[in-house]
Amino acid sequence: MREITLTVNGQRHELTVEPRTLLVTALREELDYRGANVGCETGRCGACTVRQDGDAIKSCTRFAVQADGATIETVEGLADDDELAPIQEQFQENHGLQCGYCTPGMLMTADTFLRDADDPSREEIRDAIEGNLCRCTGYHNIVDAIEATADQLGETE
Repeated sequence: MREITLTVNGQRHELTVEPRTLLVTALREELDYRGANVGCETGRCGACTVRQDGDAIKSCTRFAVQADGATIETVEGLADDDELAPIQEQFQENHGLQCGYCTPGMLMTADTFLRDADDPSREEIRDAIEGNLCRCTGYHNIVDAIEATADQLGETE
């Protein structure tokens, strides 16, 4: 067993995990952050995407001990109290989700991409979300939502 410290959505947590515990498992089962979903467990679907120290990562491909001391952001941390983040608002407004299983990972990937993107094209958006699979939407509304968020963020700068 190993003792680790994670700061998740601004809250510091100390926990004891087995060295083989995946980060997604520690987040979901030890700390009760259920937003990151376990999909493929191979890093292909992106349902488990979170941010570690500002970078979008697939938390099923990382051991919790590898994240010791890291700052982790999950989809639960996107909203500011009761106010949705712009990307969440646009996913809702543009019907960027259906079953919702991929949505947390898609939101984290898109939000991370938009931090550095300057007026991205639809092709750039599609490239950015390439590692996140959605079996329900056909991606059109997801791309619409990300594009609308980029436009919204561009207007506020």
